[in-house]
Amino acid sequence: MATQAPARPGASSAAGAPAVRLTGIRRTYGEVVAIAGLDLDIADGEFFTLLGPSGSGKTTTLRVIAGFERPDAGHVELQGRDVTNVAPSERPVNTVFQDYALFPHMSVVENVEYGLRVKGIGRKERRERAEEVLARVRLPGLGARKPIQLSGGQRQRVALARAIVNRPPLLLLDEPLGALDLKLRQEMQVFLKELQRELGITFVYVTHDQEEALTMSDRLAVFNEGRIEQIGTPADVYEHPETEFVAGFVGVSNILERDGRRFIVRPEKILMTETGDGEAGVVKEVVYVGGFTRYIVDLDAGGELVVVRQNLESSSQDALEERGKRVRLSWRPEHTYDIGRDRA
Repeated sequence: MATQAPARPGASSAAGAPAVRLTGIRRTYGEVVAIAGLDLDIADGEFFTLLGPSGSGKTTTLRVIAGFERPDAGHVELQGRDVTNVAPSERPVNTVFQDYALFPHMSVVENVEYGLRVKGIGRKERRERAEEVLARVRLPGLGARKPIQLSGGQRQRVALARAIVNRPPLLLLDEPLGALDLKLRQEMQVFLKELQRELGITFVYVTHDQEEALTMSDRLAVFNEGRIEQIGTPADVYEHPETEFVAGFVGVSNILERDGRRFIVRPEKILMTETGDGEAGVVKEVVYVGGFTRYIVDLDAGGELVVVRQNLESSSQDALEERGKRVRLSWRPEHTYDIGRDRA
């Protein structure tokens, strides 16, 4: 279990209060409603992700928590303290952005020290703390370099070091891995989760990448058009989507209507055979993706299903030869979930 980080000096904390509590938050830009009556609690020490497509309200919500945006209605509480009208610099949070926002003329260690210097921390202490946190983010000995001399992943870790050197109880991360290539992004996902566990502080993470959210989060909130469609653990949201939007956005879902029932079944839960019971159909398309193959099957009864098979022994040629075959698709009853249409 993550331990509670010490409160930032000057920040009051109510025992047992959530790290973040948003109540009735509304934020508009002219006629555009960015957030519509949002309620959200984030527990202390939690890795919580705000997930959704562009324009869904997730980044605006993060900016409201940070204080960069003032809500038109509602209240923001951090550690039990109402900070709705408190300036960003007076809130017990730090923020990490996608573009790193490092000072190019400063060395790495000077970048990390910057917040401590603004607070009037003495040179010796701030250098010790900066070197300590650089070691924590796996960058020992690189303090003398300039940001331009570092890789993208290293620059992102410098930005993290600068954000945590002040020991904030709450860290906000706005799509911090979006500029990295796939392999480095996956490595940084593991690193960030390990760092959060090590620090024991609350991370609030914004992303549009569903795999990233499922990989890293203790819980996540799925945003759509300024509201939250569903909150839960990654397994809950993936296995039991509450709306059609969630089913389609978080992973790939098959939605079928049979005998007046509307339900979903995930592609990896479907068994595809040449004979037997189940839905009959024809393999329309085959997509070989290395470790697995994706099949699109036209159903005799109407509609289509996506099926995923692991390539345990088959080759790409074996998979491609399935195109045009008649097949039967079946699944276990417990792997289907009834679903209503999206909320009005």
